[in-house]
Amino acid sequence: MRDVRLLPKAHLHVHLESTVRPETSREFGGPSGRGGPFATFREFADHRALVRGRLLTAEHFRRVALEFCEDEAAQGTRYAEVSFTAASHGERLGAPEMPLEAVLDGLAEGSRRYGIECRVLLDHSRRRSVDRLWQTLRLATRYEAVVGIGLAGDESHPVAPFAEVLDAARDAGVRLVHHAGEFGGPDSIREALAIGHAERIGHGVRVLEDEAVVAEVRERGVPLEVCPTSNVLLGVVPSLAEHPLRRLSAAGLAVTLNTDGETDLAGEYALAREVFGYDDAELAGFARASIDASFAEEELKAELRAGVDAWLADPDPDPDSGSGSDSGSASASGR
Repeated sequence: MRDVRLLPKAHLHVHLESTVRPETSREFGGPSGRGGPFATFREFADHRALVRGRLLTAEHFRRVALEFCEDEAAQGTRYAEVSFTAASHGERLGAPEMPLEAVLDGLAEGSRRYGIECRVLLDHSRRRSVDRLWQTLRLATRYEAVVGIGLAGDESHPVAPFAEVLDAARDAGVRLVHHAGEFGGPDSIREALAIGHAERIGHGVRVLEDEAVVAEVRERGVPLEVCPTSNVLLGVVPSLAEHPLRRLSAAGLAVTLNTDGETDLAGEYALAREVFGYDDAELAGFARASIDASFAEEELKAELRAGVDAWLADPDPDPDSGSGSDSGSASASGR
């Protein structure tokens, strides 16, 4: 079995504020970072708010972005679209541009040091104001490395109030990716597509509850950003054994593997092998799906696909590392 850390991957669903290293969070005066399992989404969100609230200075934001690049590169991530709640931080700190500019600076330095390409998706809680989403869109159109925006958070809050902003984003060429089908049912996916103009769906694991929505997602070729470990930690599914990952693939949907920031990406690929029984060719298929679904430039996509092909063609790319199963699974529970 090949080492999953050496498989070139794109990471499409990961929240920067959820990847803060435990020691970095403690140094900033916050909790140790990752937690769980969580009884409710609100419990999870409140825990994450404690981490987010300790990000106070430009150097804090720059550092967590730089460390994100280092950690992702160690997992074989060659391209990432990292989500960041820039407008919320800017409003909290009275400095609208500072958090995003500091993150972009850290990602640029991380790219130079670790050979990973990063773009940013700006997310917005459905619980927050339409005005803040307008601010998010303004930020997205100002910075080249920001490729899109999207709604996140409690899916019981509808997309409809944000329709005007999302129409404007689409018209401006800003890509749109929304959380849906995580805690909300298939109707949340339908709304994200119809009103939110979603080009990808964050999570989407409850799509299988409605065959008509499955057919729409499949026919439109809208990829799903599936995060199995996160789904268990947040109580979306009871266990990995009961996760619908295989059924999503079997339904002909475009499925990508991601972490949500709750684990690491090589660990998630290792779990796909160990828990769900995917072989190396199928793992390479997940990597290709993530590349295809990304908003990367076509030249970079071609380079990454070639790397996936090379990984699959070599039966033993790193003979000193042990089996691929061992190399990924130890990291699946966190850093």
